[in-house]
Amino acid sequence: MDAVVKTLNPVKSSSKPAIAAVPVQRPTREEAEAAVRVLLRWAGDDPSREGLLDTPKRVVKAYEELFKGYTQDAEAQLATVFEEVEGYDDMVLVKDIPFTSHCEHHMVPFVGKAHVAYFPADGVVGLSKLARVVEVFARRLQTQETMTAQITDTIDNALKPRGIAVLIEAEHMCMSMRGVQKQGASTITTRFTGAFRDDPAEQARFFSMVRGFR
Repeated sequence: MDAVVKTLNPVKSSSKPAIAAVPVQRPTREEAEAAVRVLLRWAGDDPSREGLLDTPKRVVKAYEELFKGYTQDAEAQLATVFEEVEGYDDMVLVKDIPFTSHCEHHMVPFVGKAHVAYFPADGVVGLSKLARVVEVFARRLQTQETMTAQITDTIDNALKPRGIAVLIEAEHMCMSMRGVQKQGASTITTRFTGAFRDDPAEQARFFSMVRGFR
């Protein structure tokens, strides 16, 4: 029997604020490349030397990839819901989702894994879609705390599940490469809604599943 698929309408209103990048006036590519040359001079190097001649072009091209999340809609990743799941209503967990993001304070990377779980209400989404939501927000300038909240709110707005659990663990290069310079230190952030927030046993089961089956 074919699965029943439902495409959700875009959420028109929500008790939570809209999760979207604030529109900005983007400079031209030429202006962006000129800015890179300024930074190269600020660092103490000569942007006209052979090894750096094409660096501004490469940096701008890399930024298009590293920060492509600004042009993507995270909630749209969850638009298709599969309703025919034989009545399954227990936890769905996608763990160990790798990501690389950039700290909005110093614009250096932080790298880690996200673990995302929810209790379905009206069906489930494709498992890769949860990873795509993580990727959309990771590909923006971020704080780990904000990213954790954004992932949770996006799933809540799109799916209205009975509960959501998000755990992110990451190492921040702004802490290991500069400043206090403590390599290997990790930061963990969590957010729980619904059944995960209200039932300590479900929180404990989530942590057990994240940590126990490796």
